[in-house]
Amino acid sequence: MLDSCKLKSACNLPFICNKKIINTAGTSNAEVPLADPGMYQLDITLRRGQSLAARDRGGTSDPYVKFKIGGKEVFRSKIIHKNLNPVWEEKACILVDHLREPLYIKVFDYDFGLQDDFMGSAFLDLTQLELNRPTDVTLTLKDPHYPDHDLGIILLSVILTPKEGESRDVFQTQSLRLSDLHRKSHLWRGIVSITLIEGRDLKAMDSNGLSDPYVKFRLGHQKYKSKIMPKTLNPQWREQFDFHLYEERGGVIDITAWDKDAGKRDDFIGRCQVDLSALSREQTHKLELQLEEGEGHLVLLVTLTASATVSISDLSVNSLEDQKEREEILKRYSPLRIFHNLKDVGFLQVKVIRAEGLMAADVTGKSDPFCVVELNNDRLLTHTVYKNLNPEWNKVFTFNIKDIHSVLEVTVYDEDRDRSADFLGKVAIPLLSIQNGEQKAYVLKNKQLTGPTKGVIYLEIDVIFNAVKASLRTLIPKEQKYIEEENRLSKQLLLRNFIRMKRCVMVLVNAAYYVNSCFDWDSPPRSLAAFVVVEDMLEDEEEEDDKDDKDSEKKGFINKIYAIQEVCVSVQNILDEVASFGERIKNTFNWTVPFLSWLAIVALCVFTAILYCIPLRYIVLVWGINKFTKKLRSPYAIDNNELLDFLSRVPSDVQVVQYQELKPDPSHSPYKRKKNNLG
Repeated sequence: MLDSCKLKSACNLPFICNKKIINTAGTSNAEVPLADPGMYQLDITLRRGQSLAARDRGGTSDPYVKFKIGGKEVFRSKIIHKNLNPVWEEKACILVDHLREPLYIKVFDYDFGLQDDFMGSAFLDLTQLELNRPTDVTLTLKDPHYPDHDLGIILLSVILTPKEGESRDVFQTQSLRLSDLHRKSHLWRGIVSITLIEGRDLKAMDSNGLSDPYVKFRLGHQKYKSKIMPKTLNPQWREQFDFHLYEERGGVIDITAWDKDAGKRDDFIGRCQVDLSALSREQTHKLELQLEEGEGHLVLLVTLTASATVSISDLSVNSLEDQKEREEILKRYSPLRIFHNLKDVGFLQVKVIRAEGLMAADVTGKSDPFCVVELNNDRLLTHTVYKNLNPEWNKVFTFNIKDIHSVLEVTVYDEDRDRSADFLGKVAIPLLSIQNGEQKAYVLKNKQLTGPTKGVIYLEIDVIFNAVKASLRTLIPKEQKYIEEENRLSKQLLLRNFIRMKRCVMVLVNAAYYVNSCFDWDSPPRSLAAFVVVEDMLEDEEEEDDKDDKDSEKKGFINKIYAIQEVCVSVQNILDEVASFGERIKNTFNWTVPFLSWLAIVALCVFTAILYCIPLRYIVLVWGINKFTKKLRSPYAIDNNELLDFLSRVPSDVQVVQYQELKPDPSHSPYKRKKNNLG
């Protein structure tokens, strides 16, 4: 159960109530003068929902409820996962100035990524409630845009009591305290590190006696999907990822295994759960989980650790302006602490100050903007500033940096009463491009980060990091996002990837012409040098085409269309990967990211020095022994290629455009305040 009190502010918007009240005997509240400045206490018990609308693919929803008065959110329930008849049984204590404003109830389906789906709304007319008497209320949910749709019902119990002789200051203090509690609910208390090792003896779902398995993980609103392992019943994934732990007790991780089918719905293989409350902290647990409703086992490594330094505070509370705290942070990332917690690379502080000239998303010509600050899978939010195109947030966010090549994303949304949040603008800022202590006006871009949209946002960012840790971390696989947007077939994107691929191919063709000119002796000195250097470097290779083991099946027309679309998406993605690979190599030599180019030069110098001191055969011998004994020394180690991990940090040409900072309008010139550079 949840008890919370909030103070409402007045608003003169008209509302309509669609309610059905049971237990209507008693003294009516209609005789109470509405101009009475006294306060009322509204105690609400959110009971349950019935026959709610399905918003997810599986025919279910993850519903939660919001209460609003006068446009202000005063209560938000917990999320009930995969249930169209949820039972909440949560209590809320709401303080109201007067009874003119009805209580506005909204139901949403939670989707990770802020795009929550609207499931219906209703109004409760407070003037029709009886004073000092419990009342059961049944509200029919409606969508204003589709009034004929049946979206289910919400059941409440309410009691309205007058609050006489109470000090408004007391209620204001309570409101601020509860607001602070709500702010802290965004912060996580720990990290759950999960390594998906392998599957054993999974159920065969295809006609060839095999499967194409992948695994989905879910902890609260956090989701992760593994890669697909084709044609096997004993897949080896070796994937590592982290979840945030919000609850003291730990929570439960839901795990489902699926078989990928092209053009058809994926087949369910089995499910299992991990109860985190049963696991000890700061220790790695090897778990062999039996799949229920199916066959086989999954092998995992799970580690629970304390949370990194993540916080939200007001502008007046600033970690780096506190001399003692600042010295402690600098000491933590000093060169002397190179081998202390290699995952803790640095510290990031983001001041979200204000925005100007935002897009009007509402019919009133205003917006209700709030800001989302993301660093990889870490995501924090500001409060909402209602009915304002020039909002001031004045919030300070701090993050721990696990990869200095990460990109800070700041997105502005409009909080929509009946729909998911509307996109207003976004900026993407690589951490290595940040100038410490400078307040800058960043021009907001569109969703694709390819062009400007309306408005600017004022940020002040500080980055402190250990360069040696950051360099070592570059040679480790890049952290993947929990849930990334599924790639869709796009004619424009396909054409762009084709052009990028063509450029890379032309570079190879030009290189081939250059080599051919050596054989033609167009330049005798060059040809002579090539003749001396190149010997026996060409070998014929034969390629064998892989045959599809699956028996051909008769598919309907729709399935064939889906299959063709998937093939086109695969081609589109392959073109993107190949083009990005070539562009990353080019950008390494172009010094697009100086840190990475210097790192490559230092690595080459070190390798040259080692090669000069130690014979090559010994280096090859040590490398071979290391490779052959790696599985014996660390059976569950994740395979990686250091060179590919390095290149994954170099931006492609598309990313260079996305990260490029647009020049703001001269009228938006922020007051710049320089501090000592901490980087």
